[in-house]
Amino acid sequence: MNIVFIGAGYVGGPTITVMASKCPEIQFTCVDINQDRINAWNSKELPIYEPGLDDLVKKNRNKNLFFSTNVEEAVKNGDIIFVSVNTPTKTFGKGAGYAANLEYWEKTARMILDVSTSNKIIVEKSTLPVKTADAMARILNSDKAKYHFDILSNPEFLAEGTAINDLLHPDRVLIGSFENENGIKARQKLVELYQNWVPKEKILTTNIWSSELSKLTANAFLAQRISSINAISALCEETDANIEEVSKAIGMDTRIGNKFLKASVGFGGSCFKKDILNLAYLSRHYGLTEVADYWESVVNINEYQKERLVDRMLNNMFRTLSGKKICILGFAFKANTSDTRESPAISITKKLLEERAEISISDPKAIENAKKDLADLEGKISFTEDPYEASKGAHSLLILTEWDIYKDLDYQKIYDHMEKPAFLFDGRSIIDRQKCYDIGFNVFTIGTSSLKHFD
Repeated sequence: MNIVFIGAGYVGGPTITVMASKCPEIQFTCVDINQDRINAWNSKELPIYEPGLDDLVKKNRNKNLFFSTNVEEAVKNGDIIFVSVNTPTKTFGKGAGYAANLEYWEKTARMILDVSTSNKIIVEKSTLPVKTADAMARILNSDKAKYHFDILSNPEFLAEGTAINDLLHPDRVLIGSFENENGIKARQKLVELYQNWVPKEKILTTNIWSSELSKLTANAFLAQRISSINAISALCEETDANIEEVSKAIGMDTRIGNKFLKASVGFGGSCFKKDILNLAYLSRHYGLTEVADYWESVVNINEYQKERLVDRMLNNMFRTLSGKKICILGFAFKANTSDTRESPAISITKKLLEERAEISISDPKAIENAKKDLADLEGKISFTEDPYEASKGAHSLLILTEWDIYKDLDYQKIYDHMEKPAFLFDGRSIIDRQKCYDIGFNVFTIGTSSLKHFD
């Protein structure tokens, strides 16, 4: 059997690598039109950082795992084709700012139709609006088709930073199909593939529409929890309550649970915002205005949380940031990844530059992506992986990613070479507040009262 992944990004690359490691008798080929990306997958420096990924790629590459730009040849020879191409939010036309842009998805479907010389199973791996499979089926099984194509939905439920473990030990694997004889047979083939390492009881089969909608809904529910606790964090700061204590208290309620109740500067990544806006757009399309308004409010709270942090800096740093050096520690949207897509750091940096601040950015894995994200902005920006170098002469530290290394920095050393008074804004609540205050910092964390050396 030959299995092909179209799209060598944050989903396709790790997923095919784990599959290849667990199914050595099957040949896996990951294809992408981006030559630089494929070159990186075939080199010592992979295009993405994910703990555990590098070792698995090295063990299986050029054995039963291959990376190539020869998309059409791979598709022609593939028996099962996983499609994990990009589905960004539309920036034009109807649904701009909300709906998913399915341009790349449709082009891929038409390419598969044109080059195929045998029947195939096509698997939706990208996050897609519900009913996309119907459009895919109409393209692939049109009058032009010479072969039969079965469409399955197999959404990913990966968290960047733990993606390899999520793939090796998933909470569940969801496989949706059309409820006809061919669809159920195709679904069973995918079930058998996953059973090479996933317990049968964790493989959930549904109709194809339930599978598509479950992915959007899962991300929406997780993002909703983050926005909910972040909304309460603002109230905690005004009332001298402590968000960590509130989170612990409500998280111990078994009906609620403690996951995704960590207050922070806001959620980022490629999925949450995009998927919630897509869900809101679908709701409006079906006339469910109140439902759409509800889900939009989840995104609005996330934007508010980022704006609130900059306002807090202004209010406490004597109402001006002009000419002041702000050292940003962490640019990736979360720890243990180089991914900066929709990172809170992007919009916060833009707002700080609008206030004419000087920005120094440090991150252990995301510097190159940060440079790309900020390339078109005007203002003073510098980049370095070394947090001590980045903080020299700074008026304020701003922690935006919860990297473990930032918990253990020598904050006395950093304080000594900063401008005074020195400010520390912890957007991830990872530092020892009291210790940093005792050193001399004016300390501000999300969802707690400030520790200041002045009134």
